[in-house]
Amino acid sequence: MTALVSVRDVHRRFGSGPATVHALRGVSFDVEAGSMVALVGRSGSGKTTLLNVVGGLDRPDEGTVVVDGDEVTGLDEDGLSRLRRERVSYVFQTFGLIPVLSAAENVGAPLRLARTPAADREQRVALLLELVGLSGHAAQRPSEMSGGQQQRVAIARALAASPRLLIADEPTGQLDAETGRSVMALLRAVVESEGVTALVSTHDPVMMALADRVIRISDGQVDA
Repeated sequence: MTALVSVRDVHRRFGSGPATVHALRGVSFDVEAGSMVALVGRSGSGKTTLLNVVGGLDRPDEGTVVVDGDEVTGLDEDGLSRLRRERVSYVFQTFGLIPVLSAAENVGAPLRLARTPAADREQRVALLLELVGLSGHAAQRPSEMSGGQQQRVAIARALAASPRLLIADEPTGQLDAETGRSVMALLRAVVESEGVTALVSTHDPVMMALADRVIRISDGQVDA
């Protein structure tokens, strides 16, 4: 299979002098297209920094990252914005929904930004809400939904623009165990149904079992 993500000898440091923190130390790995990879490690191990570098939210000090054929580390700000808008989407443990918008409006927000025609947008939103099991909650606002439902809306929104890569940073971190398991099973299902590639940081052994591959990170280094 072809690698959708290729990370080579990536270093990321914060601070300077004796106080320098080496968040990433020569990280290299590939993520095959259409797979779900679990990124596992303790808090402070470098997981979030690595996800941010892969997704173009942060730049490494050394090394290269290639996503879907583009070298992310060589893109300017406009190129990074395009990458995040068109090919990379994010799911965070804090959900990040817009409180004043309904579930359907939250899911459709990326399509509005992309100026997708209204009829096409409504069709895509309806399909995604059905995919995540929330067809009956389209008109509800985040405050009227459970944590698990909000995370499902966040996943649907992340899929709205048909990204090539879905990055999820501890997506079940604020959910109870049962709800977390259902969200993780949903992520596995959308990888297969939408053909998306997923890179998911987690502490949960259930997510590790659902993943095609597990990458462990410790002190900024990976055992890939």
